[in-house]
Amino acid sequence: MQKTFKNLDEQLEILKAKGLTINDYDKAKAILFRENYFFLNGYRHLLIDPGANKFIEGSTFEELYAIFVFDRKVRNILFKNILIVENNIKSIISYQLSKKYGYKEKDYLNPKHFRQDSFRLSQVNDIINKMKRQIRLNGKQHTATLHYISNYGYIPMWVSVKVLSFGIISELYAILKDDDQTEIANVYGVSSTDLSIYLALLSNYRNLCAHEDILYDHRTQRSIPNNRFHKFLNIESSDGEYIYGKNDLFAIIIILRQMLSEVEFADLINEISYEMDILDSKIDSVDTKIILNKIHFPDNWRNIADIK
Repeated sequence: MQKTFKNLDEQLEILKAKGLTINDYDKAKAILFRENYFFLNGYRHLLIDPGANKFIEGSTFEELYAIFVFDRKVRNILFKNILIVENNIKSIISYQLSKKYGYKEKDYLNPKHFRQDSFRLSQVNDIINKMKRQIRLNGKQHTATLHYISNYGYIPMWVSVKVLSFGIISELYAILKDDDQTEIANVYGVSSTDLSIYLALLSNYRNLCAHEDILYDHRTQRSIPNNRFHKFLNIESSDGEYIYGKNDLFAIIIILRQMLSEVEFADLINEISYEMDILDSKIDSVDTKIILNKIHFPDNWRNIADIK
């Protein structure tokens, strides 16, 4: 069935017909006008009674909007912390490759300095070409890279990483030689296999955050391996698989626990806790714990900060 345009009053009537209480029509219309019905309606599942396929009795537009704002606040918190990790990993990789292979493009972009498996050669060449393309297209738009191009005729890797996307950095790590991967992974106290997965998931969520997509129900194709954080938090499992913290928002929290400093991670937990407390004060129709579980956060999620 073809979708047709609905004005603000009609949009509110659709929500009302599904059982949502609208206490202040003018305020609700102003919110829909600014935020977009489609995006706001994306959070309805957290207030829906699955048996009746309608909003839980007593749920309000204000509660729906509070959940929308909560997701935005958490998204912003995650985004700034993922950017910290992005900057860190770029610095570490550029240091490792520059130290070992040289700091000019002809050195650090030389295919022989990456995996040499026959089945990987096309991937190596593809990623190197992507890096060259991003450096060429973005290099003249940044002061630092433009300075090196203009004055030296090359861009050292510790500068070129500034114009490379996190996605490219994630792919770059995957084609590094085993000893280079291991040396970088050791900085974080994780295996190279785990770090490769972590970077892929962080890149995925970084893009999600940057484009203000819905965060709470996003799932990645890859999952992080079982680790001590799942075990310490005694996360429930189903068919031998943990139900939280594998390819969801809480998996990103687990990754950040291992890749941020203790101070940075403590700040992240405090900020998310603050936003959850605000959400709890604005939701009456459903227990906030139910919402957290639908977001894939275990009840004791804050305890992750205590794990050494």
